[in-house]
Amino acid sequence: MAETLDKIDRQILKLLSQDSNVTMKELAARINLSPSPVFERVKRLEADGYIKKYIALIDAEKLNYGLVVFCNIKLKQHDKSIGHQFVSDIMRLEEVVECYNISGDFDFLLKVLAKDMKHYQEFVFNKLGSVKSIGSTHSTFVMCENKHSYNINL
Repeated sequence: MAETLDKIDRQILKLLSQDSNVTMKELAARINLSPSPVFERVKRLEADGYIKKYIALIDAEKLNYGLVVFCNIKLKQHDKSIGHQFVSDIMRLEEVVECYNISGDFDFLLKVLAKDMKHYQEFVFNKLGSVKSIGSTHSTFVMCENKHSYNINL
């Protein structure tokens, strides 16, 4: 579907990925078009699924969720229903902010936000430990976030 995007569509996507709060008037001025066609293009990009949603990026550390952990998960066995049940169980855990089905030594990669090590330990024992399909876990603790971007090279 990316073939249907022209230069202007790509500019719109790039600018919105940098600041989704930009007004149509500002967006139009930056790409040298009037607001009406820019608005129509944005609506088409939304309808076609190029723009999934608009969000505010919250500083988790300011809200006392400064511990970021990447948790590798290995399932007990590989079965379609077990995989679906695992994903369903993970979707209910508010500490898990991202979940990826991956290849390699592990089956899933979770990004977990916790207040501190004690909170993460309680999460692992009480919440993650209740997910029956998990065979093993491996946690990696983030010491410093050096780059965090949602920009796509357009």
